[in-house]
Amino acid sequence: MQDYDEAVSFLGTWGPFQKRLMLLLSLGGIPGGYNLLCNIFLLATPSHHCRIPAHSNLSQEWIQASIPVQVDGQPERSSCSRYELSLVQNLSASGLQLPIGNLSVLESYGLKQESCEDGWIYSTEYYRSTVVTEFNLVCDNEWKKPLTSLVYFLGGLCGCLLSGPISDRFGRKSVFFGGSAMLSISTAALAFAPSWPVFLALFFLAGINQIPSYLSGFVLGSEILTGFPRVLFTNVGLNYAYVLGAILLPTTGYFVREWRYLSLFLAVPGLAYLPFWWLVPESPRWLASHGRLREAEAVVRAAARMNGVTAPDVIFLSASVKKEPVQKEKSHGFLDMLRTRNIRNVSLILWLVWFSVSVSYFGMQFNTSGLSGNPYLNYIMLSAVELIAYTCSWVAARGFPRRWSYIGFNLLGALAILLIQITVSFKTHPLVTLTLVMLGRFGVLAGNALLYVFTSELSPTVIRNTMMSSSATFSRLGSSISPYLLQLAVFSPFLPWIIVGCLSLLSALLCFLLPETFKKPMLDSIQQMEPIRCFKCPWGAKPLPKDDGKLATQDDNAPEVICTTHL
Repeated sequence: MQDYDEAVSFLGTWGPFQKRLMLLLSLGGIPGGYNLLCNIFLLATPSHHCRIPAHSNLSQEWIQASIPVQVDGQPERSSCSRYELSLVQNLSASGLQLPIGNLSVLESYGLKQESCEDGWIYSTEYYRSTVVTEFNLVCDNEWKKPLTSLVYFLGGLCGCLLSGPISDRFGRKSVFFGGSAMLSISTAALAFAPSWPVFLALFFLAGINQIPSYLSGFVLGSEILTGFPRVLFTNVGLNYAYVLGAILLPTTGYFVREWRYLSLFLAVPGLAYLPFWWLVPESPRWLASHGRLREAEAVVRAAARMNGVTAPDVIFLSASVKKEPVQKEKSHGFLDMLRTRNIRNVSLILWLVWFSVSVSYFGMQFNTSGLSGNPYLNYIMLSAVELIAYTCSWVAARGFPRRWSYIGFNLLGALAILLIQITVSFKTHPLVTLTLVMLGRFGVLAGNALLYVFTSELSPTVIRNTMMSSSATFSRLGSSISPYLLQLAVFSPFLPWIIVGCLSLLSALLCFLLPETFKKPMLDSIQQMEPIRCFKCPWGAKPLPKDDGKLATQDDNAPEVICTTHL
């Protein structure tokens, strides 16, 4: 098939069609950002302590004294135990006077403690109700909370596995809008869960539908748009809309503090986006790669009319061949990413990179979610860092090679995260530690934004959505592990941060091996895949020829290796 970018070059790069399409597709990122980390608010754990029943006939002073005080840095009331209620009642009946303000006076009596047999009282300072407070996922049932997040991210993993082949087979547009509709239905269904097991099953379905729409929208825009608008959409438009959705989530949560009503609001952005179905076209690049040339030409001619340009009589040269019937290319699936050496090597490296970045991203997200203060304001501030990171990634994508930009951002993030251990150990000013946390988050986010662009440009059209989805599958696998990352703090408070920093460093090193895509046309077939780079001297032996059929000119590769090595 002829080069797609050359075939549609008569459209121009920044006309009314491209502007409208970029706006519409960017708005499609809002539902993904709005829903991705909804578990932070749905599964929030307010401060709590054991309930003392009203029939215990205890005064307010005795009720407060019946909760043990744990001293761990600062005095704090126990969340999961109380003094035996019968013994406390006997002391109260004996006429013992409690010292004013001394809540730990009962410790001197050596009273036995018991679990919260009458339930818990939860603080309503920030949340009126959450899944944790309604189903009592605390103390002995505390293991259910990270399991719920795990199931949610495992649903995302399954969604990535399913959506990629479906999108490559049936089109980007169907998955883009179908994913938004299913996401809205599944999140709205959460509000009617009568028990934790039912909520868990529905949360798994919500996870399945969370990522397909975002990925398909990203691929759809990167295939239709060319040149500067493509970089603007993939690095700024879609990411800014995603951050807008992320900021709308805590804003909604601030006014809607009951988790069932919040679940209903989670369905609104996806439903509001569905009417745009009639304004967003299917990817003509995908249509042409599957032999549907008439439909591809119809989309391009409609774009030409909108831009006020005249389309040539024949847009795709293959369409002018009348004697030979146009044959559709065979459908490609997951196994095609492992068949040849070039695509296999690139796929394996991308999977490892996406896994590492995801553990770092979500590990930092859950680590910083425990910051003191208003959780809604904290979340908005953390999202604001994403705007800065995405802006810098856009600037880097416009004028710098993909590999070096990604490596630079991740090395910055890894260095900042690893330095946190020093500032905490020597009890440096908290502002220094917070600055390093934000700098580490900035590096990881900017690198993550570039990774989407890099992966899309490394992937051939016939299997692009499958490669994106398979990479996102390993990303979901990493996010599934991240809720348990905080549990490692029992061994050392620095261990979660050390793991996050080392994984960022690993992803930067792996990126050295990937071929560069900066200012190169997007690939259409698997045979166009380039081999990975090796750590060897540029004046050494000549590289072995590619096994994918279409040999690249060695003169084009050698100078690039020399330049990269010297840099």
